[in-house]
Amino acid sequence: MKEKHGFLQHSLLLKLGGALALIACFAVIGMASSGIIAESVQGSGEAINLAGSLRMQAYKMTSLALAEGADAAVPLRRAIDAFEATLQDARITAMMTKQSKTALSGSYAAVQDAWNDRIKPRFLAVAGKAPPGAADKVALLEEVTLFVGQIQDLVKQIERDTEAKILVLRMVLGAALLMTLLVGALTLYLARNDLILPLRDLLAFAANVGRGNLAARTEHTGNDELGRLGQAFNHMAEDLSKLYQNLEARVEEKTAELTIANRSLELLYHTIARLYNGPVAPDTYVILLKDLENVLGVGQGLACLVEAGDSRARVIASTLRPNSGDAGQCGLISCAECLKHQALAVHPLPDGRRVMALPLMDTEHHYGVLQLEMPPDKALAQWQIQLLEALSRHIGIAIGTARRTEQSRRLPLLEERAALARELHDSLAQSLAYMKIQVSRLKPLVDNPQRGEEAGKVLEELREGLNSAYRQLRELLTTFRLRIDGAGLTAALQTTVAEFSSRGGIPITLEAHLAGCSLTPNEEIHALQIVREALSNVLNHAQARQAQVKVACAGDGSVLATVTDDGIGVRQAAGAHHYGMTIMEERAKNLGGQLTVERLPVFGTRVTLHFTPSNRRKIPIPIHPAQA
Repeated sequence: MKEKHGFLQHSLLLKLGGALALIACFAVIGMASSGIIAESVQGSGEAINLAGSLRMQAYKMTSLALAEGADAAVPLRRAIDAFEATLQDARITAMMTKQSKTALSGSYAAVQDAWNDRIKPRFLAVAGKAPPGAADKVALLEEVTLFVGQIQDLVKQIERDTEAKILVLRMVLGAALLMTLLVGALTLYLARNDLILPLRDLLAFAANVGRGNLAARTEHTGNDELGRLGQAFNHMAEDLSKLYQNLEARVEEKTAELTIANRSLELLYHTIARLYNGPVAPDTYVILLKDLENVLGVGQGLACLVEAGDSRARVIASTLRPNSGDAGQCGLISCAECLKHQALAVHPLPDGRRVMALPLMDTEHHYGVLQLEMPPDKALAQWQIQLLEALSRHIGIAIGTARRTEQSRRLPLLEERAALARELHDSLAQSLAYMKIQVSRLKPLVDNPQRGEEAGKVLEELREGLNSAYRQLRELLTTFRLRIDGAGLTAALQTTVAEFSSRGGIPITLEAHLAGCSLTPNEEIHALQIVREALSNVLNHAQARQAQVKVACAGDGSVLATVTDDGIGVRQAAGAHHYGMTIMEERAKNLGGQLTVERLPVFGTRVTLHFTPSNRRKIPIPIHPAQA
């Protein structure tokens, strides 16, 4: 409460408000005084004129009283009445104050007394009898002269009273003006000292702070509003200075964190580049361990991997000193205990050291462990732990990717071996089996000379079988060497048609429209082999003059391939050692399609292959009534 009272006592607003209130009060007083005095002076001029006219009326009555003749009595009476009415006029009586002891009131009372006691009785006496004598005229003139003097004194008193009121008005207005000027000057002084100069100081302070000079302070720190504002500005500058210092410290801290983050990202980037852009070799892990030592400040380390079916880890990279005795150890009691941890763990060693173990794993398998020696009395920060966990995850993913890549390389090799075995079994192996049977038949025939003709037939069949086996072997060699490069199935078909056309010496046309059909490499190989086998039959058995190959993509996404010739057509089943049709049917089944061979009405044969690619089988294909 005391502080509030002191603030109000020194309030700049109260000072300026009080000064303005005084100026307003003086103005109101001056205007009110002017109005009151002007109201009281109103009618003073008429009163003076009327009082002055009493003199003329007195002289008029005197001239009528001194006139000779009976006809002057009536005008004299009228003049007496007019004089008396003028003397009693309200405009004159209004000038009289309620106080009776004033010069104006006394003068008016003297005029009334002189009129009632002396002047009026004389005029009435003259109006009622004969004209006065010479002595009476002299006495009347003397009385009237004295009476006019009294009237003159009354007029002067009215004038003085009016002038006195005007003087009072002048004095009041002068005093109000003087006080207004004094208060105005005091207000200007207060405004300059308590408002303008402090504002200049505060503006200069604000400009200094705006230029970054937080050490600047304002000197105006009084108890008024601007003084308290100056105190607030000083506190603000001090707080800003402290905040700026804190911001500088935080900037340095954030800069250090960004530097650490940059080094971490750089380490992570280089590690990922080494892991995914090349083969994962022991040298890669050695470089990684050295980078971890430099960036994170950890000790020496090693990386261990566990092969499938093995119970112990194999050290693939290590930065341990050769004479440390730890080159082949995991740092824990056993490999099983080392591999059972699914997250980062710190384990104490018997000699007082600590080893951090990070599992090398992906979402499917646990491949090994990455171990780092921890410096004594040092704990890793959270960002270091997160970086190590991220690196261990990427290493595990890289190891898993490398193993899956190796496995994926083996699968095509196994599939190729299975295809090779199937082709040999379906063609060459069956031909050799047939010839083995023929050799078994030939042995008893050779021992019996009487069956020489039958032995000759068997030998002819053996010769034909050997020729067929040799041809099939060449076909198989061609098949195994066949490949489809980046140009696609259409280009491979063009090459095949050109090859068979030049080999057989007959024209073979090709129409290929495969836009909209996406085939896997396996499907392209099977389709191409079926077309090749059909063209081989055309050259070897059809005796055709020309052939045509059409391969197109149907509206439902299926593939329709036809090989047509104008040869002798299909007459009988293939011989015992001819397996071309069987192989074509097996390939069509592998494609999930259907192979048909039909004889044309006039000449020739048509081989038709119809199948749906694997990527279209999952999509339901609507069956139109015409197709059904």
